[in-house]
Amino acid sequence: MRRIWNQKKTAAEAQKTQTSESPAKLRLQKELGELAVTSDTSIEMSASNITQFTMTYRPTEGYYSGGEFRFQFDIGDGYPHEAPKVKCLQTIYHPNIDTEGHICLNILREDWKPVLNIQAVIFGLHMLFQEPNPDDPLNKDAAKLMVDDAAEFGRTVRSTMRGRRIGTVDYDHVLAEPSQGGRHY
Repeated sequence: MRRIWNQKKTAAEAQKTQTSESPAKLRLQKELGELAVTSDTSIEMSASNITQFTMTYRPTEGYYSGGEFRFQFDIGDGYPHEAPKVKCLQTIYHPNIDTEGHICLNILREDWKPVLNIQAVIFGLHMLFQEPNPDDPLNKDAAKLMVDDAAEFGRTVRSTMRGRRIGTVDYDHVLAEPSQGGRHY
């Protein structure tokens, strides 16, 4: 009898030590399966770690059209109660993105709610490139130029997308070659 009890105890302990998916990973798996990416966006991820992935966005209109912008997503164990951490991987001239890649997007900060999802973050990033927000800047110089002289702002964006230096900041060359968008796993 003692032997059977020990076997059950060992089996129960083994079951406890098996890695189970966290609620954050389960939610993320569901969201990624339902993700609707457009042809101007691609997602690259590793099958072994879905909590870290890269999104590439190629705007087709606006100041940043023709560029290719990469973002690193890091999804923590607190997701969806905590917003994902998203960072731009290139140094770009944008009112809402600083030279270190930090992004000023309200749903990544104070307006995050558990009902939001990765699709909402991707949509928010798209909107930052279609309509930069000079009223809530991380790059105050870019925001001021956008408000004071939109034409000069557009010229500055285009030249920095070619890798131009402004002051002490070297901007990355982000002009994209024509390619097929889509989903990459």
